Amino acid sequence: MNRACIIFNPAARGEKARRLFERLRTTVGDSTIRVTEYPGDAEAQTERAIEQGFRIVVAAGGDGTVNEVVNGLNGTSATLGILPLGTINVFAMELGIPIRLERAWEVIQRGKTRKVDLPRVGEQRFVQLAGVGLDAEILTRTHWWTRKTFGPLSYLLAAFGLLARAAPLLNVTINGEETHQGRFLLVGNGRYYGGRFPVFPDAKLDDGLLDGCLFAELNAFAVARYLQGVLARRHTQFSDVFYFQAERLTVESDRPVPLEVDGELYGHTPCSFSISPAELEVIVP
Repeated sequence: MNRACIIFNPAARGEKARRLFERLRTTVGDSTIRVTEYPGDAEAQTERAIEQGFRIVVAAGGDGTVNEVVNGLNGTSATLGILPLGTINVFAMELGIPIRLERAWEVIQRGKTRKVDLPRVGEQRFVQLAGVGLDAEILTRTHWWTRKTFGPLSYLLAAFGLLARAAPLLNVTINGEETHQGRFLLVGNGRYYGGRFPVFPDAKLDDGLLDGCLFAELNAFAVARYLQGVLARRHTQFSDVFYFQAERLTVESDRPVPLEVDGELYGHTPCSFSISPAELEVIVP
């Protein structure tokens, strides 16, 4: 295996973070480990690793860490490795990478690679998913400490407050041609959202297409029905859900609506999505 630099984002702090670091150190032996200290540091650490000649950069963390490392790779020929140590790493799940640290490291050591597409919103790359509307609004209303302490309950409480008011209308234009309207948009590269929830059943990581799911309504009854539909893999058949595939799309609204990429707030509408086929080389089982 080529020399690898591991970018480690300790989701916890204190004693728990120290134990996780020691386990990581024991697993990867004398490989280089860089520990992130603040948001955005994984991207900066990745850029430095590339400058220092590392050809493999391993994101040890959740989807947010993977996102930062991928943006730090910045289209270079370096290869991405993943050790799914975060609260959730849907991209690793999509690729079939084991959750157990030691087994995931074995995958990296074997060094089998695959080329996958890389979506963008503006100039920001992302690996798994972006959301415009509800899920991004929830992130704006929940502090990271609250999310870590109360988990899904914190999202549920924030959602109740949001569903009690009217959401702005989104105008989604696909491939510069047809425009559709809805209240909440999810854009994905893979099948899953938030875990093993198959929001994008037709998605493939290497088909050169973005998958989109535009939901027409945003009230408690509609969201409960959408969730039930996703779990039953029937939501794409609903008359008020528009499922599509596209090479590019734009989103506009009459007032700014927040946007998240790979679980982190990024910006607001208006925004434009595109995809670069086979841009990212990643180590896979």
